Amino acid sequence: MQSIIHSWHLVFICFSFLATISKAQTNEFTESKNYEGSSDLLNLQYHMGPILTSPINLYIIWYGHWNPTHKSTIRDFLYSLSSSSTPSPSVYNWWQTIRLYTDQTGSNITESISLMGEFIDWEYSHGKYLTRLSIQSVIKNSISVRYKPLPLNYKNGLYLVLTSNDVQVQDFCRAVCGFHYFTFPSVVGVTLPYAWVGNSGTQCPGVCAYPFAWPKYSGMPSGNKDIMGAPNGDPGIEGMISVIAHELAEVSTNPLVNAWYAGNDPSAPDEIADLCVGVFGTGAGGGFVGQVYKDKKGNGYNLNGVRGRRFLVQWVWDPVRKSCFGPNAIP
Repeated sequence: MQSIIHSWHLVFICFSFLATISKAQTNEFTESKNYEGSSDLLNLQYHMGPILTSPINLYIIWYGHWNPTHKSTIRDFLYSLSSSSTPSPSVYNWWQTIRLYTDQTGSNITESISLMGEFIDWEYSHGKYLTRLSIQSVIKNSISVRYKPLPLNYKNGLYLVLTSNDVQVQDFCRAVCGFHYFTFPSVVGVTLPYAWVGNSGTQCPGVCAYPFAWPKYSGMPSGNKDIMGAPNGDPGIEGMISVIAHELAEVSTNPLVNAWYAGNDPSAPDEIADLCVGVFGTGAGGGFVGQVYKDKKGNGYNLNGVRGRRFLVQWVWDPVRKSCFGPNAIP
């Protein structure tokens, strides 16, 4: 893996893989493909690779200019993942489905996700247009700067790169809303699992922040008419949170692209969140997100979080039920 030849081979595999890893996230809502009903035919298999069973130390890289309120909303979602005291159905309950996945030793995905550090790349160290590969250079910068760098944690570190709404990323909005992979030693020095998610608020909210915005050319009303309200006030951030959840579920169960996925080709897998894109509640399908709750203002949500927060997060594939599932499911 550390040889030049092998590194370039990995680059090729990376680009091929990432071209499809989040393909389902950009389907128009009228083309929703999901497995909300139970299925014994889905070929979801464990391919013997490692999963994230050790407590996760999460590090955020805020790339670009960020509104403090938006950062607080995202932090609260991340804090909610390990908060068992929040009322059901909760973000914590949602994570328990991911925890059902095990490795060859029978060890489960960790219950502990701790936000251990943040780095603010407010100077856009690699510009306002990022390629897929340059995301890794952004991570390298965050651990290499002289002033308050992030730690290089190759044992149980997970790095989350979040780009502000004025940053363009290769294939963002067109093919991906977020992706996960692992860093190349030739770029970062070690192999680290990471994920990237972009803020679609001004670029493509109808693609990456649905159902808080209509997809373009959907034939649906323009403006805010009949749009589901965002529980924390900003469609772009609400969309990011669901994509962050999507990527955390997948990077935990398939960090090196050799663990849990469906299909025979690791360069084009269907992972546990890909199988449930567009599913937020019971009865989802055909553009209907499913039965979710409404707050006093009529904003949609399906999970409770810390500090009274509410979130709308997509379901994931439950390996026991063999269907998409979330804690707000109606029996």
